Amino acid sequence: MAHRLSLRAALLALPLLAPVLAPWPAAAQMDSREGIALQNQILELRRDLDAIRRGGGGGGGAPAPIPAPSRGGSAMPQELAQQLLARVGELEEQVRRMRGQLDVAENANRRLAEDVEKLRGDMDFRLQQVEGGGRTAPTRPPQGPAAAQAPAPQPQAPAAPPPPQQAGPRTAERAIADGQAALGRQDYPVAEAAAREVLQGRPGPRVQDANLLLGEALLGRRQFQNAALAFNDAYNVNRRSSRAPEALLGLANSFQGFNARREACDTLDQLRSEYTQISGALAQRVADSRRRAQCR
Repeated sequence: MAHRLSLRAALLALPLLAPVLAPWPAAAQMDSREGIALQNQILELRRDLDAIRRGGGGGGGAPAPIPAPSRGGSAMPQELAQQLLARVGELEEQVRRMRGQLDVAENANRRLAEDVEKLRGDMDFRLQQVEGGGRTAPTRPPQGPAAAQAPAPQPQAPAAPPPPQQAGPRTAERAIADGQAALGRQDYPVAEAAAREVLQGRPGPRVQDANLLLGEALLGRRQFQNAALAFNDAYNVNRRSSRAPEALLGLANSFQGFNARREACDTLDQLRSEYTQISGALAQRVADSRRRAQCR
């Protein structure tokens, strides 16, 4: 009777094990060594369950009576069922672990694809700037019957040859000079673009000049907080350079732009205490800034 109950328990456990032992969908198949080993274990487990089903009677009703087992083999069906259940638990744990690893890999691939797409967009933008993306492509002449009806273009005098263009991207010195020229004609977006072009490349010793140009361009565009950051970066690059006082003056003017007069006066006091000998034009600009900020 005990043998028959143990075999019945093993047979009743088969429907519960069926979802685990069912073939995986094609999307969940894994080509790794762990996946192949797991599939082999599932196939071996399925063969063991088929052997139990054949030994205990495969008809859909109650299992057939089992003859009295021979000596030494009475506990075989129960031990086999326990082993199968233990192996099913191990396989379920392996499946959960491999699914977790697959989710982590999918998330990493998704982030990598987003980074690559962003990098591609940045490279396209920089290439357009280098190649002169503002130039328009030549218009295509009309085709078909409309071209035959259109009057023939009159010959014109040959146009003057275009000025020679520089090969490759412009240097940091050339970009800063162009930005200063744009700043002089109050073309602040062009001046800002030139400064950022230098800062994004390899500015070398011109990083302070590029930050000063960027701060002046942002002041002209009334982006006072961003201008303050640019002037502060210019000051921190080299506090002993001849242009460091200009950086502090620009920082004070940026503070005045968003009504931070106390900070502006503190910055002007710092400029006066650190740099006692400044040129006449710069000294006049400092005095005008103190007067606008109503410093004591």
